[in-house]
Amino acid sequence: MRNQSTRAGGFLAYWLGVDQFNGIVATLVVLGSAGAAAILVFTSGNILSAVVFTAAILIVTLTMYRVNWGFNIFVGLVLTLDHYRIPNFEPVTFKTGYFLNLKEIPYLPTLAAGVMNPLELHLLLLIAVWCVVLVVRRDHKLNRVHVWGAALVFFVGLVCSFVYGMRTGGDFLPAVWEVRALFYFGAMYFLVPQIIQTKEHVQSLLWVIIAAISFKALQGVARFVNLGLSFHGIPTLTNHEDPLFMLTLVIFLLALVMFNAQTRQRSALVMLLLLLVLGFFTGQRRAAYAAIVPSLATFVILLPTKQRWMLAKNSVPVLGAFALYAAVFWNSESRLASPVRLVKSGLGSDRETAGERYYSNLYRDKEKYNLAITVQESPVIGIGFGKKYEEPLKLVYVPFPLWAYIPHNEILWVIVKTGAVGFFLFWFFLNSFACRGVFVLSRMKDPYLQSVCALAISAVAGQVVVSYFDLQLTYYRNMVYLGTLMGLMSTAESIDQQSLQT
Repeated sequence: MRNQSTRAGGFLAYWLGVDQFNGIVATLVVLGSAGAAAILVFTSGNILSAVVFTAAILIVTLTMYRVNWGFNIFVGLVLTLDHYRIPNFEPVTFKTGYFLNLKEIPYLPTLAAGVMNPLELHLLLLIAVWCVVLVVRRDHKLNRVHVWGAALVFFVGLVCSFVYGMRTGGDFLPAVWEVRALFYFGAMYFLVPQIIQTKEHVQSLLWVIIAAISFKALQGVARFVNLGLSFHGIPTLTNHEDPLFMLTLVIFLLALVMFNAQTRQRSALVMLLLLLVLGFFTGQRRAAYAAIVPSLATFVILLPTKQRWMLAKNSVPVLGAFALYAAVFWNSESRLASPVRLVKSGLGSDRETAGERYYSNLYRDKEKYNLAITVQESPVIGIGFGKKYEEPLKLVYVPFPLWAYIPHNEILWVIVKTGAVGFFLFWFFLNSFACRGVFVLSRMKDPYLQSVCALAISAVAGQVVVSYFDLQLTYYRNMVYLGTLMGLMSTAESIDQQSLQT
């Protein structure tokens, strides 16, 4: 007789029965152990290869047993591991190569055809298991995806721009690199409501997100301490996208407080708040500082009138303290003035105001001019992916192989590549999602689910802002995280409606 508890997630235990499934698990354990031992022998003791192999076996097993467990592991790995190398640091979170093509991972055998990365293989595993669950289990329901029509049209537009770029002389591999992250975003947006279907699923996923982002904050703070409470000329101690992720957790805490959600996650985030703020500081990303006001403003707009006024009253002392801090340290060169200097550097293009970021600002200004000229080449449908933007103003060399394809300002990059049509579809999707989110939030009764919904909408505002200043529409981690949060809004509404009907 099948155990009722096996019906919560995967398909093997439900399909085969607990005894048969346990037999398969035991077999996998034996094969995994033997495989790890063999890898250690043939790689002359490469422990990382053996650990990765064992972890892969474990991930496959857990995903087949509970697909939502596999999904949580996927999101946790994306948020914990590093996409790009942080200068002067070589942590294990980067050495795993989770975001690299298989042929580029040093501890794996060289595979010329290995143009997929572990992230994509992991995502394909999730999709495959979910498809089997859908076929095998008749009680598994499909959740409605918010504004799916606007989303679908946007992603179809991306495909058309990709095809157009290829047909007009674009380079295939750069084009793939350009659109990869956006299609991860789309996959997560449609997949999350189908896998995360109960409040317990939502809570466990948010615990994973809190743990992973807090770990990245701890990494940044530990590096800052090890460097003697200094940056030693290193531009950042975290991934570029990590400060934005930390900001979303601060907003989630605010949402839990404002909607009076009584949950252990609220207590945990209160205890982690100082760590998240310090981690944000060690990131040293001007784009993340720029995202603070729009993200918070979006959150405030979402609040009911009573909570909005309550937040406004309680914010006066905090805003006053920040204003005093800015006034005192505006022209200071001390360590404590570092955040002020970052903000100042983004407010002006002259050498005195921009300081050490002067040349970075100048590069970006020239880049924007080049993008503006390129738009004129094909203003309606864009130049397509895989093609370089025009360079009437020559740019200095930067150590980024796709610099001629992907600029810092990725909002303008969208209109350059997809034209006015694609740019309209981009904003139509995001604005439709935000408008739908406001409507959904106004009807929700569960404080925790209201907080999740507010987090998703605010995250969109933050992502748009950082993407205007930095390359964060093509970063894998950003797009997986944003797609996850936006997908959770559909799940939250479905759960809330079900609770009202029972």
